[in-house]
Formats: sequence, structure tokens, C-alpha cells
Amino acid sequence: MAYNFDEVIDRTNTNSVKYDFPGRYGLPGYNYVPLWIADMDFRSPPCVHDALTERVDHGIFGYSDSDDTYFCAVSGWMEKRHGFTIEPEWLVKTQGVIPAISAILCALTKQNDSILIQYPSYNMFNRIIEKTKRKIVKNALVLEDGKYKIDFADFEKQIVRNGVKLFILCNPYNPVGRVWTAEELTQMGDICLKHGVVVIADEIHQDFVFAPHKHLVFAKLKPAFENITITCTAPTKTFNISGLPISNIFIVDEDLREKITEELSMRGQFGAGVLEILACQAAYANGDKWLDSLLQYLAENIAYSRNFFHGKLPEIDFIEPEGTYLLWLDCRKLGLWAKELEAYIADEAQVLLNRAPGAEGFLRINIACPRATLEKAYLRLAQAIKKL
Repeated sequence: MAYNFDEVIDRTNTNSVKYDFPGRYGLPGYNYVPLWIADMDFRSPPCVHDALTERVDHGIFGYSDSDDTYFCAVSGWMEKRHGFTIEPEWLVKTQGVIPAISAILCALTKQNDSILIQYPSYNMFNRIIEKTKRKIVKNALVLEDGKYKIDFADFEKQIVRNGVKLFILCNPYNPVGRVWTAEELTQMGDICLKHGVVVIADEIHQDFVFAPHKHLVFAKLKPAFENITITCTAPTKTFNISGLPISNIFIVDEDLREKITEELSMRGQFGAGVLEILACQAAYANGDKWLDSLLQYLAENIAYSRNFFHGKLPEIDFIEPEGTYLLWLDCRKLGLWAKELEAYIADEAQVLLNRAPGAEGFLRINIACPRATLEKAYLRLAQAIKKL
């Protein structure tokens, strides 16, 4: 089956955060090209549409739960795409990865405990740590020859110095686009084992990895890692169903799982809604060909972006992505820092991009959109940069 990822779909007046609520730039914002928030401008797979349509036509949306069919779809996907075999008792459904991380922090740590994250960071990690009144501890990644690397000496020093209880591992890494190797993951894992640090492995972008790179499930690298890891996954990024919040959390250790499920119960979180369950189940059971076609299209968008920046915007250094559908651009030659640069591009180019904590002079672009949308945004961006 052919999928038309070139189709430009009007998303205005659909309650889209991306199009209808570009808050800090004012409303309605329809003249902007929004490439900021991480959702895609492509229709979800036909199998998801069909499953939801059938249930909508049924017309009853009462209290619901998942059965063995759901587990088979989730476990089959993880086994087939990532070589990770899961057991039914490991699976905990939540209403999104970020709500899950919030619950995990509260279940396993106390206020003022230290939580390690790497910088530049995904801004929601910072927000969740701050809102739960925990302490952010930073391990800054090092940019060398256009590629981010881990400072392992600092990684361990920060854990020891701050008595870190928990590490949020992001792989593939949002926003810088790294896909960590087995050696990098193992070295971080061994340090965490040595110092009794629990790892939240946020692997929500696991399905967006570009050859020759390969996503490796952190928990399966070593048997000892299983018992210190909470693996967070979701179909929402992969199949563009973020408006149907559901995530699948895998917790091998029984004690960790009991503490986290108790915290979720105290918050009144009990699984997910029927449409979320059906969308996830259909996507994982029948969405392979759609995703494979999408990955090819995204690879072509990356190639187009690479050529554009190298040829027409050499003032911006293109960081080669290994995973995610988010480009990370080094704009430091322009002489504007993150907030100032973001605002200038929004005002002058009418393009909405995204910045990240700990990354002055860098911006993130979501390329999961039709090529025509990218072309429009890049031409506006080039004109605005020339005015500088």
C-alpha cells in the first residue's frame, strides 16, 4: 500500500496545540509554519483509523480495560522491532510517558532528592523534576566534531557528589538526535549499578532510528540492568496519536513495580480509555508497513534538510541526526542566544521552532511534515537569516 506523506492537511481549528495554540507568540498564529512541538503532520495509519471508526460506530464508550490481544500486540512489537521479550506482569499502562515519570519520581524518591538528567535536555524533564520538588543534577553532553558524546567522568562525579537516586535516560536522545551505542549505555548502566541509581529509560522515540544506527533497549543489555530499570515506551510518537495518551511501562523488578503502581493508584490513574487501547493495539498489530514507509520519507526529509543547510544556510551547522524526527541546529554563529534567536525567527520568518534547556544558540526543528511544508519554512528561514 502506498501512503501519501506529501499531502498537506489543514490542521487549523482542530484544537491542535501545534497549529491553534502557539501560546507565547499570540493567537491565532495561522500565518506561522509551526515546526516546534513534536507531533507529526501525517495521518495516522489506516489500521488505527479503521479500529477507531468501528468503535465510534458502536457508540458506547464505557469503562474499559485491555485483554490478551492488547498484550500480544505490544509484546509482539517489542520482540519483532527491538528484540525485547516482555512478560505480562511487567506491563503497566499509563496515560502518557510524562505522567508516568512524574509518578515514578514520587514513588521512588523524596522531595529534595537528586535526579540526574543530561544536557541539553528535553524541557519536560526539567519541569517534572521541579514540579515534584526534586533537585535537578546535570551531566552536560560534549559536542565534538558535530556529534554529542557523554562525559562519563562527570556522569559518575555528579552521582557521587549529589547522592543521585535516579537517572532519566533518554534514548534516542531528544533533542540532539543521538542513538546511544551498546558501549555508551553499558558504561552508564554500570555506573548506576555501582552507586545504586535507578534508571528511568525514556525510549519513546525507539521506532525512529536511521541506518546504520540501531535502537538498543537499555534493560536487555545486561541481566543486572533489568532490576534497576523502568522502561517507558508509547505508540503515540510512532503513529501520531498523541491526542490519545497511552504508554506502556515495563518494570521487571517486583518491588519497584509495586511502589509505582501504588503511586498511580493514589493518583487515580487506572490504565487507559477504550479508544487509546484500541489505537495502540491496532497500530502495533498492523502498523509495520506504514512505519517503514514513514521512515523512508523522514530519511528523505533529512537529506533535503542537510542539502539545504549546507548549500543555502552555511551560517547554521547541521547536526547529523541518528534518531528521532527532530533536527538539532547549531546557530551560534548568528550571535543570538536561544530565546532571542527563537523570537527573531518567529517574528521575522514566521516559523516556530523550539529551544531546549542548557543549549544557548541551538534550535530544534520537527521535520515530520510534508516536504512542501519544510521547503516553505526553510525559504522563510533563509530570508530571515540574510537580514541578520
